[in-house]
Amino acid sequence: MGSRKKNKAISADSPGGVNPSKGPNDPVNGAAMPEADKGITADFPIVGIGASAGGLAAFESFFSGMPVDEDPGMAFVLVQHLAPDHKSILTDLIKRYTRMQVFEVEDGMVVRPNCTYIIPPNRDMAFIDGTLQLLEPSLPRGQRLPIDFFFRSLAQDQHERAICVVLSGTGSDGTLGLRAIKSEGGMAMVQSPESTEYNGMPRSAIASGLVDFELSPAEMPAQLIRYAAHAFGASSKVHATQQQKNENALKKIFILLRAQTGHDFTLYKPSTINRRIERRMALNQIDTMERYVKHAQQTPAEVESLFRDLLIGVTNFFRDPEVFKVLEEKTIPQIFADKPAGGTIRVWSPGCASGEEAYSLAILLAERQESLKQNHKLQIFATDIDSQAITAARSGLYPAGIAADIPPERLARFFTVEDNGSAYRIHKSIRDMLIFSEQDVIRDPPFSKLDLISCRNLMIYMGSDLQKKLIPLFYYALNPDGYLLLGTSESVGDFGHLFTVQERRLKIYQRKKTLQGVSKVALGSFLPPLTSLGAALPHSSNRIAPQKKPTLRELTEHALLKQLIPAGALVKGSGDILYIHGRTSLFLEPAMGEVGVYNIFKMAREGLQSELTSAMQKVTAGVEFVRSTGLMVKTNGTLTPVNLIVRRVEVDPVAIPETPLYLVILEEAAACDLPSSPQEDSNSPVLPHADSDVDMRVAALQQELQVKEEYLQTTNEELKSTNEEMQSVNEELQSTNEELETSKEELQSINEELTTVNAELQNKVADLTRANNDMNNLLAGTGIGTVFVDYQLRILRFTPTATKIINLIVSDIGRPVGHIVSNLIGYDSLVKDTQSVMDTLVPKEVEVQSQAGRCYTMRILPYRTLENVIEGAVITFTDITEYKQIKATLHKAHTHLAEAVVATVREPLLVLDADLRVVQANSAFYSTFQVTPDTTQGQLLYELGNRQWDIPALHTLLDDVLTRNAVFNDFTVTHQFETIGWRTLRLNARRIFGESGRSELILLAIEEHYDHNSQDHNDIKTGD
Repeated sequence: MGSRKKNKAISADSPGGVNPSKGPNDPVNGAAMPEADKGITADFPIVGIGASAGGLAAFESFFSGMPVDEDPGMAFVLVQHLAPDHKSILTDLIKRYTRMQVFEVEDGMVVRPNCTYIIPPNRDMAFIDGTLQLLEPSLPRGQRLPIDFFFRSLAQDQHERAICVVLSGTGSDGTLGLRAIKSEGGMAMVQSPESTEYNGMPRSAIASGLVDFELSPAEMPAQLIRYAAHAFGASSKVHATQQQKNENALKKIFILLRAQTGHDFTLYKPSTINRRIERRMALNQIDTMERYVKHAQQTPAEVESLFRDLLIGVTNFFRDPEVFKVLEEKTIPQIFADKPAGGTIRVWSPGCASGEEAYSLAILLAERQESLKQNHKLQIFATDIDSQAITAARSGLYPAGIAADIPPERLARFFTVEDNGSAYRIHKSIRDMLIFSEQDVIRDPPFSKLDLISCRNLMIYMGSDLQKKLIPLFYYALNPDGYLLLGTSESVGDFGHLFTVQERRLKIYQRKKTLQGVSKVALGSFLPPLTSLGAALPHSSNRIAPQKKPTLRELTEHALLKQLIPAGALVKGSGDILYIHGRTSLFLEPAMGEVGVYNIFKMAREGLQSELTSAMQKVTAGVEFVRSTGLMVKTNGTLTPVNLIVRRVEVDPVAIPETPLYLVILEEAAACDLPSSPQEDSNSPVLPHADSDVDMRVAALQQELQVKEEYLQTTNEELKSTNEEMQSVNEELQSTNEELETSKEELQSINEELTTVNAELQNKVADLTRANNDMNNLLAGTGIGTVFVDYQLRILRFTPTATKIINLIVSDIGRPVGHIVSNLIGYDSLVKDTQSVMDTLVPKEVEVQSQAGRCYTMRILPYRTLENVIEGAVITFTDITEYKQIKATLHKAHTHLAEAVVATVREPLLVLDADLRVVQANSAFYSTFQVTPDTTQGQLLYELGNRQWDIPALHTLLDDVLTRNAVFNDFTVTHQFETIGWRTLRLNARRIFGESGRSELILLAIEEHYDHNSQDHNDIKTGD
């Protein structure tokens, strides 16, 4: 069965992995990781996201749709077309929309789950062994395809754990990488074109027919999480075990596939089938095989999708360069050497997928034929069971990403640029060498007399029974000494006696001419039957059986039977013959020269050609039916009357793509169709000299015809010369056009980069505007007057509050601050102080007062940038008027309170100042010591009375109270006072604050002690 090709077989799940527990701001860098963590294949999905122009908005929408309360359990790698000389701010922008850690990739960085990684500018990026590797771009600016490059490496490293997302952008970057990921069993998701700013990349990916989901960016995260939960969650292994056991369900799926597609997958390798079915179950969020069978029965489109998944593969031009180098240098030269000049070389490429490998072989054959300067007929048969792949191969149109696989000289020679540089089309000279057809290599008859069969990585998906059928089939299809090319994981197995090994490592074999010593086996035991598979299977009522494609023979015979004619030909509009029915030798004969495609205009005999050309022109112009009767056609020296009919054939363009087609009907004319001569119609007798007159007339006509023929030949030569000149001019114009196309591609790529940069700058401007508004509102809301000055003391900015202190208006911005009149009283050193702060970097703080009576704390600070560069100063004015008023009020209240307390307390109290003079005494002091305020207030404590308080120890204690804010209690003094006699007193003292502007005070409390017989060691007896 023809299957699409792959670079390698799908491997089993890779073991290992890491599950880090990092902080939200910890860097994730491969250089900083322990050796045990390096080189470990990730056991979580890796999502590659590619975007170009318009991708910034798509990124924001994508990450805004991520869940805010849970981790996705996968890693995201963003690849965008970036200008090489512009520092991207994409990392900072993405951080706003996701709770995950976001990093700009550094070389060798280890990929962790629940993290986002962003490609840096001017780098290509690849994924290998769980790390991101950065490379210098190999292609010039304008020709780089970084998304394809990363997707391919991700597919080769992660296989079925690779997921790709294609977002907004122009061109086709990402399509080839998407094919690679799908070939490895990964998942592909594309932004819906209607939600994009630029839909080139999404439409190119959708046109591949391999996209699993087509969603808006905001819808993608939820679908990704659901897919990952089914495909890689804890229950996936259980599902795999159940699937292996449930053989009946698997057989039912085979029945559905065979009934709807006509292809049998029962002999395919079970591991391949199981992986593909598991993937479809994950995409549809189905848990068990039984439920999937039921879903497939009810949804014919799902059966078709499974069929496409089973065929999904990837191929590219000149895949495995070493193999094609050997083909170019050894195998193909040997094939040509064995062929005589003008011989036919036939090549078969089964499982050709979208045709890249078949075209690669055609290019090698064309180059070899040109180098030998020989004309061989080159035929390449490319087949596959996938009709969509064959249709794509027939068109010969490929994304621009093929430039990475094809040398520039071959790309310029064999391809033309189309679709504004986003695609390449194979040259017509190469396309005409290939014949593409839908074929099941197991069921349908093979081609024969082949010189080379290239069947790479087809049999790796088949069981041993199928492989044992294919190898002998290839043997009988090859010419003696023909070559067989297999994939690196394939071999001829038990049929080594049929082939000679030419390149063992590259799997190139040569067919043996004879089988000596081996019993010959009938060819029929290897060739597949010409009938269809088995008995017809029952179809569900809502499923229509596929119609059989009509052959060219059936179509031609059907049209001829309607006309009941014996001879005819089915042709294209160009005259190329597709099918001949009946004996046409009386009307057509092969033309002299090189035999190529048979053309009815070249084969038409004398007398038929001009009328046939005229009739075809009328039919192609829109006339449904043209009939010409009585044409005299020269056949073997005689003239045969012929009737010509040309008509258009209506066919289904899906069934027969070579439309429109025309039917040319040729038949000998009956007597009634011949024009009657005037002589036969008249009754006059024939004159004797009539024959001589006729001969003279014929001779004159022949001479006239010869002159016209010579004139036409001369004219034709002139036209040919002119045509050659026009062709030369056309080649020059084509070369110029190719150069312009290249320049256009580069400009388009640069335009995409500029679009990305512009989007980033627009976001940056919006952020700066928002930050500026926030700062203005913050400064205005604080009520603090602020003035910013530069290094030349010129005003840069000020707040509205500052205009109340300094006479500032908007037009003062840019003027020196010394030119502005201030409203400050007694302060005129603003310029001097500001310059001093900038010179010394020492902040300055001063209390100032405005003419309006407001008090301010003025602070002057250096203006530092983020790079710690001094670029001026910041002058702030903080209004402290209310603070000073409240402070004065509080001091006054404290004073009154103290006075009230002092007056109320019954024990004697003294309030002393810093010089130990009495500031105040209460009434208890005056009454106890029988003194008056006049003799007390304002006096030194030591001079009161008879100097009874002049005690050195007391002096020391009071000094400690003032200097060290000390406190002393129960200091005992025994003294004979003049007015009251002996008394024992206990003194207590502490510091209190005075009114605003005054120094601290001491509160001294005096308590009389009546027990004269129990004095402790602190008692001091003074005086007599």
